[in-house]
Amino acid sequence: MTTELEKPDMNAEELHAGQTMTPAEEEQNSAQPAPKLSREEIIDALRKLIEGPVEEVKEEVDELKQAYYKQKKIEIEEARNAFVAAGNPESEFVPAPDEQEETLKSLLAVFREKKAEYTASLEKQREENLARKQQILEEMKSITSDSDNINKQYTRFQELQQAFKEPCELPSAAVSGLWKSFQACVENFYDLLKINKELRDYDFKKNLEQKTALCEAAEALLTNDDVVAAFKQLQLLHDEWRGIGPVAKELREELWNRFKDASTEVNKRYQSFFEARKEVERKNEEAKTALCEEIEAIDMNALNSFAQWDEATKHVLDLQSRWKTLGFASRKMNNLLFERFRKTCDEFFARKAEYFKTVKEKMAANLEKKKALCEKAEALKDSTDWKATTDIFVALQKEWKTIGPVAKKHSDAIWKRFVTACDYFFAQKNSQLASTRQAEQENLEKKRDIIARLKAIDESVDPAEAEKTVRELMAQWNTIGYVPFKEKDKIYKEYQAQLDILFARLNMTETRNRLSNFSASVQQMADGNHDKLYREREKLLRMYEQKKAELQTYENNIGFLNISSKKSSGLLKEMERKMQKIREEMQLIEQKVQLIDKNL
Repeated sequence: MTTELEKPDMNAEELHAGQTMTPAEEEQNSAQPAPKLSREEIIDALRKLIEGPVEEVKEEVDELKQAYYKQKKIEIEEARNAFVAAGNPESEFVPAPDEQEETLKSLLAVFREKKAEYTASLEKQREENLARKQQILEEMKSITSDSDNINKQYTRFQELQQAFKEPCELPSAAVSGLWKSFQACVENFYDLLKINKELRDYDFKKNLEQKTALCEAAEALLTNDDVVAAFKQLQLLHDEWRGIGPVAKELREELWNRFKDASTEVNKRYQSFFEARKEVERKNEEAKTALCEEIEAIDMNALNSFAQWDEATKHVLDLQSRWKTLGFASRKMNNLLFERFRKTCDEFFARKAEYFKTVKEKMAANLEKKKALCEKAEALKDSTDWKATTDIFVALQKEWKTIGPVAKKHSDAIWKRFVTACDYFFAQKNSQLASTRQAEQENLEKKRDIIARLKAIDESVDPAEAEKTVRELMAQWNTIGYVPFKEKDKIYKEYQAQLDILFARLNMTETRNRLSNFSASVQQMADGNHDKLYREREKLLRMYEQKKAELQTYENNIGFLNISSKKSSGLLKEMERKMQKIREEMQLIEQKVQLIDKNL
């Protein structure tokens, strides 16, 4: 029979641990898997569940909430896989809007209100329970103050003890002080009570054995690697301690200190565990905040091409991958940071999808325009009105260049269709003009004869006479008509090379000669196919850029020369001569381009 209770001397947090869940318990409970339901079934189950008592359904509500978002994640992944399987780029995938999520949030909001009402009523009940226990405690104190009649009050005192120990919710701040007052009152009562010593010693012995076992159990918890489990087990040991009566007075302090010391160490390990976890959560919060700032720094308004969007997409996907490697932030900030990060991700991919849609629409419109040009070219390709139809084809080719790009999968095919019609017409035209080939061959022989006569001008000839001969031969060259196309460049290069030699020897103006000869060539190309003029113009522009780069290189290098050196002075003059020659060649190219533009 228990005859006496001993004060447990515990702090309010330890004594009240059984009344509220620790962060670890909440985390463990939240990790319990919910039933595998569809999102519609989850919402239906939640709608029914929130009608029940809050204290009975709150864990199931949390499980259903987590199950919903887990199921949503699975469905989004399946939709993404299906989207990719259909041949679409994964970067273009945009999850469908989730209207059910708003229903879920509204149901959770209703439940939070009920939970708040329940918490308020629970707090009110705790205050009422506290008042009742304080009333019991006051009656117990009044009994212990009447030492003359204490034996008569034994039964009533036992009833009050049992009534005080009945479990109920209490305000956390009042638990420790209340229990200390209770234990002090009980000890005072039994110290005054004259009972049978043998019975008292028996109770003391039995209580000593039980409390010693609890001390050993508490000390054994220090070797448990699971800090959270050890802390929860300690709370159970404290509950048992409170239910065991007192031991001999001379052993009470020593035994309690032993139990309290073990409890303190367990509590320290538990506190250190959560402090370490808070530090990790703090670092994760900083890292996630940095990722939010980095993704928010992307200027989506500056992304104006597929390449730029693809590069930005790689950056965003990299940020998402880095996000997945980070653990949880604090319970307060984790969801807020995730919502912030996800919001920017959703905005990015929505803007990307809109851009791709707009560009695809433009490309589709360009494709229709190019199809129309193809139809016109195909309708004209059998025409024998060579001059008029040639002008029309040239106009179609110019219009083609003004139309923007089309999708890659159509680009080669539509171009091939258009150029096939154009080539067919010009091939037919060239076939009809085959009679001109003999004249072109004769012209080629004439030009070869002029080159041979230029080469025959010996250095012994009087320079004035030699220059006159060169001018006459140049005039004859310009009167000669077309040569075979495949020989045109070759014979012209040979002719120009010989002129360069003679011009250098006779100190003649080379630029005028080159421009004069080029004018004849331009006229020849203009009378034939304007495509040749376009190609020649592009060729000249490339040559101009090359000369410009070459000139820039010389200008850069000339700054490194030490002009005080004789050797450097000579090299400087040579470089300046070359730079002047390049400038003259660039000027000639510009004049040639202007000449082509006049004939287009």
